[in-house]
Amino acid sequence: MSVLKLTVNGQIPNDLISREANLPLRTTEELLSKLQNEGLISMRGNLVEVTFSQRADLGAFAVQHGADPLTVSALLSWQEFESISAIAFERNGYRVAKNLRFRQGGRKWEMDIIGMREPLLVCADCKQWRHGLNLSALQRITEAQVARAKALSCSPSMLFEKLKCNRTERITLVPVVISLIATKSKFYSGTPIVPVFQLHDFLNQLPLHLDTLLCLSSGACQKTGEQQQHKSKDLKRERQKIF
Repeated sequence: MSVLKLTVNGQIPNDLISREANLPLRTTEELLSKLQNEGLISMRGNLVEVTFSQRADLGAFAVQHGADPLTVSALLSWQEFESISAIAFERNGYRVAKNLRFRQGGRKWEMDIIGMREPLLVCADCKQWRHGLNLSALQRITEAQVARAKALSCSPSMLFEKLKCNRTERITLVPVVISLIATKSKFYSGTPIVPVFQLHDFLNQLPLHLDTLLCLSSGACQKTGEQQQHKSKDLKRERQKIF
């Protein structure tokens, strides 16, 4: 925790960490050596360096070893929170696209993170709230994310050209909300709300639980459009009969 707190602005000497953690310098050096062996920090003499991605890993490591997620999250920036999410996707075999902007249905949309492991496309909205939310707020947030995922499912140019999805496969889109802390509700209308430090396990188990989640198909819009075209043609024929 002390390393996360003190490395926000760059490298720091190990004796500063020792004082902040209220530990003997020898003990601090041993712990820092273990963190370096885990790839979570870098040491140059008595200076400790932590890269952007290492801070994300360090936050996850701290939570896994008993640190309070709320306390850890308070030490992470928005970009680091997003980076933790992206790393979890990558470690589960997903290709990742971040901050995807696109137009569909006459308006602009933006998706925080898209994880791709075809035929699955996980559409994630990262929410850095630091307190519980009431049901109406969760409803608004999840419904907005479902709308984004639906818009993406109706955009072949984004799916097949920008994101390089396989045109021969029907893509299954899963809207997800990623939070900094756990909420009382883990789902809302089939949309999961996943604490960021549980995201790795969620993604690992996701293929086994798709039947319990709200899933969208990349072909749904095309079918809807074809149905509307058929209806339009039928209506035109009826009008021609009348006139």
